[in-house]
Amino acid sequence: MLTRKQLDLLKFINDRLQEDGVPPSFDEMKEALDLRSKSGIHRLITALEERGFIRRLAHRARAIEIVRLPESLGGSGFSPSVVQGGRVDPPSAAIPVEMQSNEVPVMGRIAAGTPIEAIQDVSHTVAVPGSMLSSSGKHYALEVKGDSMIEAGINDGDIVVIREQPTADNGDVVVALVKDQEATLKYFRKRGSSIALEPANVAYETRVYRDDQVKVQGRLVGLIRTY
Repeated sequence: MLTRKQLDLLKFINDRLQEDGVPPSFDEMKEALDLRSKSGIHRLITALEERGFIRRLAHRARAIEIVRLPESLGGSGFSPSVVQGGRVDPPSAAIPVEMQSNEVPVMGRIAAGTPIEAIQDVSHTVAVPGSMLSSSGKHYALEVKGDSMIEAGINDGDIVVIREQPTADNGDVVVALVKDQEATLKYFRKRGSSIALEPANVAYETRVYRDDQVKVQGRLVGLIRTY
């Protein structure tokens, strides 16, 4: 179920696409919904995307695809189109693979700080540009909690995209399962029979474990940040 503001924004975007063939700007959306800042529009857009009504296409300015409409907006039989710069894009099958979006499961939160309890359950999915994903292997996403990787450009609240794999090279940013109980996001350094999990923040210390105490769960391949 959509809130009134979410429904109003979806209707406004759909009307503009139908009338002009061009999606509205964030300033136009803000004015149409009588909001004080564009941050409110960002939240509404994110909510609509998470609920499967729209999709934002990576690497394209003002490109919004309406995936479906609720029945109150005449959703029955609706056929979506992707519009950018006054031009209707070809069907998604004709869009280069690296520009297509893929749904990746978000497995919960991962600590970029003191390790937290291991994560197993899927909470929701997130649209990830195809350019972030390799052609083989499984991928998943995690929400970052903490600031121990901030000097690597990974902030609290970011979504990290992980390629599932059991091995890593020195210097890779990995999801590591420590003692089969705690998961953390750190630089991987193997030193003989020991593994160091190294933060990217001088306020945190590097932790060193026996190699049998650490299991690599995947390697960082991308990052998604919402402003």
